[in-house]
Parts: sequence; structure tokens; C-alpha cells
Amino acid sequence: MLNNFKIYTLIGVLNTGLHWCIFFVLQYFGFLQSTSNTIAFIISASFSYVMNSKFNFKKEINGMRYLFFIIGLGLISFYIGHIADRISLNVIFTLIIFSLVSLVMGFLYSKFLVFK
Repeated sequence: MLNNFKIYTLIGVLNTGLHWCIFFVLQYFGFLQSTSNTIAFIISASFSYVMNSKFNFKKEINGMRYLFFIIGLGLISFYIGHIADRISLNVIFTLIIFSLVSLVMGFLYSKFLVFK
């Protein structure tokens, strides 16, 4: 399990960089944090799903598994962005909080539900 977490973390670093870039571009164009975070999440999580399927959990890419992954973690992404909008949280804090929550919850969700 530790090896899976190491690989998941490495993929997560790449995923996070992609997520942050997309988030900031969308913020620049005036999107709400909830919308920016959700769109950035879907794109970066799709990358993460493919990489984890192939290199980490050694599972075939599967449409239902992909939807399960995106919907579960997408809800977390949206709600963190929604709360950030409601309390006018600075965007950098939104990204940091989401990145930390997503790393831990995303690994557990992936390991024990999505790729079990």
C-alpha cells in the first residue's frame, strides 16, 4: 500500500500542477471559484485517473470506474469551491485546502472503492 501511495503522490503532484494552472486561467477569465475548481478538477482528475489506472493500480480504463472516480471526487471539489465562494476565501487557500484534502481522500477513495 505504501508503494501505491508513493506513486499516487507523484501522479498527484503532476495532477495538482495541471489543476492549479487551469484554475488560475479560469479565475483570470472571471469564473467563480466553485466553477473554476470543478472544471480544473475534471480535467486534471481525468489525467490522474488514466495515469493511476495504467501505472499505479494496474487496472484497465473503464467508463463506469472513471465516472465513479470523477463524480465522487468532483463533489468534494465543488463543495470546497462553494464554501470558498461563500466565505470569500482567497483563491490560493482554496487550492491548498483542496489539494491536501484531495490527496488523502482521493487515495483512500481510489484504493478501496474505485480500483479495488
